[in-house]
Amino acid sequence: MNHRVLALLLLGTVSCSLQRVPVAKSSGMDEHAAHMNPADLVAPATAPVSLSQGTPGIPASANSAPARLAASPRHGEWVKFPVGQGTTDSVMAWIVYPSTRGKAPVVVVVHEIFGLQAWVRGVADQVAADGFIAIAPDFLTRVRGGPSTVELSGDTARRMISGVDAAERNRIISAAASYAMTQPSAEARYAVIGYCWGGGTVWTHAVNGGVKGFSGGVAYYGTPYSIPGTPATETTPATPARPNADSLAKINVPVMLLSGSKDARITASMPAIDSIMKSLKKDYSGTNYEGAVHGFLRAQDDPKQTPDEAEEAANLAAAKDAWPKTIAFLKKHLK
Repeated sequence: MNHRVLALLLLGTVSCSLQRVPVAKSSGMDEHAAHMNPADLVAPATAPVSLSQGTPGIPASANSAPARLAASPRHGEWVKFPVGQGTTDSVMAWIVYPSTRGKAPVVVVVHEIFGLQAWVRGVADQVAADGFIAIAPDFLTRVRGGPSTVELSGDTARRMISGVDAAERNRIISAAASYAMTQPSAEARYAVIGYCWGGGTVWTHAVNGGVKGFSGGVAYYGTPYSIPGTPATETTPATPARPNADSLAKINVPVMLLSGSKDARITASMPAIDSIMKSLKKDYSGTNYEGAVHGFLRAQDDPKQTPDEAEEAANLAAAKDAWPKTIAFLKKHLK
């Protein structure tokens, strides 16, 4: 296929029309979003069509995700499954299978506050490339009016996300893991990885315990502050809230936190998280990458409107270190 044809195909993928959907009423701002810096709440710009597939061996960046997905040799498909017994509600998800023989454990990929975009599906594809069955649920399925494969804009998803409370996030992860683990090629073990809002959701799931087979979680730039009962008064890095030790005491699986030093909010919070998790003798590790920003795995070295080469280099360096750490964590605790 020549480059012009591939570019046209990719353009059709990233320029799908926005579906009008109802927004569920909410009692207020999402708990995690309430503790994000204003810059974190700005939806990423629509990625330009790119023929680059990004850096091999790690997830594609936002710009290169469409090309990586189009060229992937792995089987990925849209699926629907019930969110739980006693309800007719279904969840839409993107599932990708590894190109290996034999059974594989499951990894649930939790999207950012900006919804299930092509970049998140690209992360799932890389998880599958590394030997796992990856499933990325659309946590906005209910509030957008039902299952849909239409990609919402980041701004639209951010406005809807407050309609997805902590209990619903936990139900959706449990349902996604249960669905994926029933596939013929799946082993009955799963882990969860998440980004930003999804990183906070990883902590929530760890506190709640998940379903049988839950083996660990990796939170990218997300903290435990979205957990009900955790103090929610911190608004500036100068006075970070301490997570609730009683909540974190309920965690019985390994957890890893990966963030960037330019994410001031999480940088200020990490010492308290580290202290409490160590005092509770939990299996926990945290890495804060120097010079990297909030969302470094999505950003990597994608050029910006005002290029900052040092920041792009730091983001890419962080991604190159964080992803092998993530896969090593998953292999250790799932295999």
